[in-house]
Amino acid sequence: MKATTTLASMRTPDGELLALHRHDGEYFMKIGATQLMSTVASFSEQQMAEVACAKLGAKPRLRVLIGGLGFGFTLRRVLELVPDDATVVVAELLPEVVEWNREHLQKVNGGLMEDPRVEIRLGDVFELIRDCGSDGYDAILLDVDNSPAPLVQKGNARLYARRGMKLTRNALNAGGRVVYWSAHRDKGFHRGLEMEYGQVSSLGAKAYAMAKRFSHTLFVADRD
Repeated sequence: MKATTTLASMRTPDGELLALHRHDGEYFMKIGATQLMSTVASFSEQQMAEVACAKLGAKPRLRVLIGGLGFGFTLRRVLELVPDDATVVVAELLPEVVEWNREHLQKVNGGLMEDPRVEIRLGDVFELIRDCGSDGYDAILLDVDNSPAPLVQKGNARLYARRGMKLTRNALNAGGRVVYWSAHRDKGFHRGLEMEYGQVSSLGAKAYAMAKRFSHTLFVADRD
């Protein structure tokens, strides 16, 4: 049996243990005993990017905001889809996650942070959205926690609350789109989004390309 190696760990602001592991050439991130993400189950993160970028078109100097770096699969797919003059802002609350990508995950997607289109912002994406002013975004992708019921950081709840929804809508440029990643469906969150945006889609997303069922959910809303 191949051993699991713990490459790095840290305590979140809530005191939970967040750890990066490697096993049989793949990488896993866990909080406590719960697996948050892995390099073997990244299909839904890539689908998230495709859904978010589907209506961007050929607008010059596009601005895209990604909340949560993770293992960089969403970032990679966004960079594949946006033009050379786009700006892709990645907000990551935990500086250790950025360090882990640079130190341990260069061969995964860590090197993408050096792409000239990418801006890494250390801090809470909620605050970045709240304070964006006239620097709006054409697409916002939010994968900051496990679901609208936060697992990683209790403070993430405000992003999914009604004020957070309203601030996110205001941070979108006209015709912009927001996509929220979730580990499961949440009818209450869907209804809240409908009150802000009108029509909202809850799309099933697969963890693996060849999976037979949809294990994750993408909440999609567009600003008029």
